[in-house]
Amino acid sequence: MAHITGITLDDRTVLRRAAHVEAERASAIRDLLEENIFSLKSQPCAGHYSLHLKVAEQRLILTVLEGGQGSSQEIIVPLKPFKTLIRDYFIICESYFEAMQAGNHPKVEAIDMGRRGIHNEGAEKLQTYLAKEVDTDLATARRLFTLICVLHIA
Repeated sequence: MAHITGITLDDRTVLRRAAHVEAERASAIRDLLEENIFSLKSQPCAGHYSLHLKVAEQRLILTVLEGGQGSSQEIIVPLKPFKTLIRDYFIICESYFEAMQAGNHPKVEAIDMGRRGIHNEGAEKLQTYLAKEVDTDLATARRLFTLICVLHIA
């Protein structure tokens, strides 16, 4: 089954990230590379893809490089429909990490439920935008949504 074997982010516009944002980025990349489902509909292959994600002009530009053949395809996703979700995701993440530092476990659990809900909503919306060009699952879309959020901080 086709999948993502490499991923890079365009970090040129990011000056500095908070430690918990870096942890989210690293975790999303690690989890994405360990397990994902991803295949271009226009060039289905049984191999692997490398992705490069960047944000420019309120759009996500996803460059997909097909392993072995060197052919690439750009997928552009407007970020305006994600603006509120991205903002809400980082607000709730800040609350989550503050509650973690304070050791308030009941609050952490409640915030985490809200965080997962926003995360799922963002992932489902991303799947909808990618559906014409990419076959992917919810878990992969969740990790990609996290990376979009990280890039959108810039």
